[in-house]
Amino acid sequence: MNPLISASSVIASRLAVGLASIGPGVDTIARQPVVEGKIRGTLLLSLAFVEALTIYGLVVALALLFVDPVI
Repeated sequence: MNPLISASSVIASRLAVGLASIGPGVDTIARQPVVEGKIRGTLLLSLAFVEALTIYGLVVALALLFVDPVI
């Protein structure tokens, strides 16, 4: 498989997940501007968890790639 196609598909999927998670938050803030701070805090916390899981997956993948299995 072409690495450029793989990289672009990963970037496109991450962008889609980000936009899908921001959309409902913006819609809710538009309906109820009073609760903007609470919604924004919850949104940022959930996005941080998603990004942390992505980084953990990257660390595991790199460890499986480069760690010597004979040890």
